[in-house]
Amino acid sequence: MASVAEHREGEREFALLCLAVRPQPDFDGLKTILQQGVDESVLLRLAERHGVRPGLIQSLAALSWERVPRPVRQELEAFQHRHLIRTLALANELRGVAALLGTSGIAFAAFKGPTLALSLYGGVAAREYGDIDIIVREDRVADAERQLKTLGYHLPGDDPAYRHAFLGYQRQYELVRDDTESAIDLHWAFSGSHVPFPLATDEIWSGLQPVPIGGRDIPTLQGPELALLLAGHGTKERWGCLKWVCDFALLMDRHPDLDWMAVHRRAAQHDCGDAVLLGCAMARDVLEQPVPSALDAQLTASKRVRSLSRLLVERLQEGPWPAGEPENFTDFDLCERPLDRVKATLKIVFTPTGSDHAAMPLPQALWPAYYLTRPFRLASRLLTRSRP
Repeated sequence: MASVAEHREGEREFALLCLAVRPQPDFDGLKTILQQGVDESVLLRLAERHGVRPGLIQSLAALSWERVPRPVRQELEAFQHRHLIRTLALANELRGVAALLGTSGIAFAAFKGPTLALSLYGGVAAREYGDIDIIVREDRVADAERQLKTLGYHLPGDDPAYRHAFLGYQRQYELVRDDTESAIDLHWAFSGSHVPFPLATDEIWSGLQPVPIGGRDIPTLQGPELALLLAGHGTKERWGCLKWVCDFALLMDRHPDLDWMAVHRRAAQHDCGDAVLLGCAMARDVLEQPVPSALDAQLTASKRVRSLSRLLVERLQEGPWPAGEPENFTDFDLCERPLDRVKATLKIVFTPTGSDHAAMPLPQALWPAYYLTRPFRLASRLLTRSRP
């Protein structure tokens, strides 16, 4: 019997996670790996990093925790208790936000967070998440922000001029409350302005479906719009978290009657058809979820998607790609056309961000200078990173 030490660190533990959280868990495979033995700390670390502890708990509980080391069970059950309290609080907070925006006549949709957990996984605590995401029309962003302020939410460093100059390209703001850990990501688009996305904001409003939370219907994305959102989000983040692959695979499994050809066609209209194919490839290669027959031939024919999926599957075990500044270029996989990549690069190079202001604080009258200094700052960072 091979020892854990003979395997690349975390390989066996990551394989266990994949068997446990696929839409149809492989219980025989789980038993085999548990019999071989796992590194407890590595398993717990990977499960947390990839945000799949609820699915892991569900599968291990279905095996009556057989051969699961006691410290692993104790840690997971302690997490389950904390997570339930946290997600119930977020669901209640979303309920209050929905009531406020509804009363104010502001059309909105909740996505990810409690609504995705409930509609796709069957319970608000059945998926890991830590905040609330809502989207409104761009011309109602200021109105929505004003209403959320009445609940105690605000932007850190609440300066409209700074926000417009250095944060607007993200097309979302994070609002926080000082008295709680709650945060709301207020979106008016699903990606930054420098890259395309499979789903435009104006496409979602007629297809929203209600999800009941605490006696209130919360509008959210379902069906084709949800498929486009999950494909775009996963690709934007380079599918760096197993949770995102699970989301897409579960949607494929739960909705076999979805018109996947039409979903791909809609994404292709935004020059993002590869995002849908890439989501299918990741679900197949990581979780053995069959590719919809309507897209099988297109996926087979796409050299770009096949090459990209091999790279991302190999990288997946390491967890999410570094987050933060747009110069990481992680969302460029949304650009399937070379011209779009050029446009995105130029926009990134010449769009000042908060990191530029932090690196060299200037008075507002001199902010236009950042359009000149940013390219040199980026070049300096790249040169520094390239040094041995």
